[in-house]
Amino acid sequence: MSSLLESCQLIDQSSAALSTVAVAVAALSCEAARANLSAFDLADSGDGSVAKDDIGVSSDIKILLNGSKLAVSSNKGDDKFNTNSFSKIPVLYGNVREAVKSLHSVIRVVSNSGEKFGGKVLHLCFELRNLGESSLERVRLNLGSISVEGLKDIFEKECLSEESLRNGVKLAVDAELEKDHVKLAKDVVLVLGIVWKIVAWEAVTAFFVLEGIEGLNEKNGGKGGEVDGGHVKSEKKKKKKVLLGRGTSFIVEMIKDRLMSKGDGLEKIVLEFLSLLDPKSPDFDGLLKKVKDILESNESRRIPKTPKGTRDFAKEQMAIRKKAFSIITKVFERHCATALDTPAFELKETLTGKYGEDSKLIYDLADQGGELCSLRYDLTVPFSRYVAMNGLTSFKRYHIDKVWRRDNPSKGRYREFYQCDFDIAGQYEKMGPDFEVVRILSEVLNALNIGDYEIKLNHRKLLDGVLDICGVPPAKFRTICSSIDKLDKQSFEQVKKEMVEEKGLSVETADKIGTFVKIRGPPLELLSKIMGGTEGTELLKHDASKEALGDLSLLFDALDKSRCIGKVVFDLSLARGLDYYTGVIFEAGFKGGVQVGSIGAGGRYDNLIGNFGTKQVPAVGMSLGIERVLTIMEDKAQNQAVRATETQVLVGVLGDKLWVAAELVSELWDVDIKAEYKVHKKVMKHIEYAIDSKIPWMIIVGERELNEGIVKLKNIETTNEEVIPRSKLVEELQKRLNPSN
Repeated sequence: MSSLLESCQLIDQSSAALSTVAVAVAALSCEAARANLSAFDLADSGDGSVAKDDIGVSSDIKILLNGSKLAVSSNKGDDKFNTNSFSKIPVLYGNVREAVKSLHSVIRVVSNSGEKFGGKVLHLCFELRNLGESSLERVRLNLGSISVEGLKDIFEKECLSEESLRNGVKLAVDAELEKDHVKLAKDVVLVLGIVWKIVAWEAVTAFFVLEGIEGLNEKNGGKGGEVDGGHVKSEKKKKKKVLLGRGTSFIVEMIKDRLMSKGDGLEKIVLEFLSLLDPKSPDFDGLLKKVKDILESNESRRIPKTPKGTRDFAKEQMAIRKKAFSIITKVFERHCATALDTPAFELKETLTGKYGEDSKLIYDLADQGGELCSLRYDLTVPFSRYVAMNGLTSFKRYHIDKVWRRDNPSKGRYREFYQCDFDIAGQYEKMGPDFEVVRILSEVLNALNIGDYEIKLNHRKLLDGVLDICGVPPAKFRTICSSIDKLDKQSFEQVKKEMVEEKGLSVETADKIGTFVKIRGPPLELLSKIMGGTEGTELLKHDASKEALGDLSLLFDALDKSRCIGKVVFDLSLARGLDYYTGVIFEAGFKGGVQVGSIGAGGRYDNLIGNFGTKQVPAVGMSLGIERVLTIMEDKAQNQAVRATETQVLVGVLGDKLWVAAELVSELWDVDIKAEYKVHKKVMKHIEYAIDSKIPWMIIVGERELNEGIVKLKNIETTNEEVIPRSKLVEELQKRLNPSN
């Protein structure tokens, strides 16, 4: 076996061990710094936007710290946590894990190839440097909190620094540039050795912050001690014990068992400690196995996960969602629509053949007794089924509910998500309903105040006319539309390649399609230009496209008079992949900094209801991509205070008398005041809760207030307190909550 492969295997094995042990050591530092755990709340968002390994690191940290009284889950941790040395742990350590897996996958299939190994090894080297620098920050942070004399001097003898890491990486880069892959691997082994030493020192310093030198003597008579000139001496004061996490406490006890009998000098103890975290040490495998056992044991197994493509919503997110749904519902009801609800699943035959190439994304359910059912893919087909089943000839409805698609999750794309639909079915004045649904989409996006957006608009018959003029066989219209629909994500050359190589069009036909689908601009101006240009001459000779241009003329005039045409763009590339569209189609896109894709879409579908075996009922509708809109709203709310509840008053009872809280809060609930209560003997616990929950008013009642028949009313923002008679509590509180009444 070659020297290169041996070095790469050593790097692979040692780095994999480091990616586990370093996380355990970082958990110790979190406790040593009294850190909060907010940076480790990386639950899977469901859309692939958070790296899997970052989530794994966060989960491991939380397992190790489960039950800790030092690392807290709120924002009340030490300010030191705000440094990158803590907040970047999930990303930096997750990157190392990802790089290790990447190298390992190459080693498994390639016997000896410098070209294959070189890039992977160098990438891992960069990530190891980042981990080392992060760990070194925490070493210095821990040293600043240690009262053990001589420890800093011992550390400085090691000459561990960012410069030593960077020099090692520079040597590795030079070796890669020279294509000397054997030297590259050896240089990375050296960098890895430096990182191991730094992580070992992080463990040493974190241990001494948490336990002090006296912690090593507790199992040997329980005597405390301090260090003087590198030796342990007895001391009268014993270090106050604190409750560590279940995982970290086990690791600390392991270290004590190993070190408590290893000499009486600090330097000897430290050297023994460092050797415990040396991968070449005979005891290292035992330590690694113990850490893995903690992380993988059934007792402390990581929190259950949601299925891929789904997510939970915390209280702050729910507050934003509730507000958004309220705004959307208000707009829908302004346009006099009726609410409708339909089953979460439909007969499979109801959904089959309605979605073109996207039909493969339908979630089929197992046969539960003779009926083949599927989860609904959208809200439009169930609406059409309802209209047909009930023999309706006109119906204006809105529906806000979940739908499911077996899609590949990505940024802003989920497998379970909400849609907010508004549809108008029935015979109305020509283009009247089409105008209204485009107007509604514009109203909703304006009301949600997300920022700049545009609504691309086209006509399916115009697109069909273009395809016919270009020589596309009618049987391929829908599949070519699916290709054209990708132009917002791919270049025309990529779409052209798909149309020619996968769908059998000639190059000439694809190029001719390109001359049409690249046309976009302001609706009235572009329509006038098309009608008077070469393209218009061809389109006006075609019956379908001529009809479409007439429809668009009526629609653009109505949108112009309704003062919302400024957000509309006439775009001949818009295709909308769903098979059931027959007329106007449109799609809204956000133009701000957050890249989320389409945020709303819709169109006319005159034949869908009739497909259920009843008479044709024309219909048009729009659907808001609410999950993507909420992503934008959540991004905007990051620097704003979001109230998870609408609590107006906190009833704070000092002591343990639940009946007092029950009596007071019930009086407030009876008059429709939004109130909650707490029973605790410390007044600051009540005040802190009110501040954290952004509750504006607080009622304070203790023994003195009960005896004197009074309550204290506190304004949390101004901190002013007033004493008011108990009998006038509701009256006085209502005056302050509704000063205009």
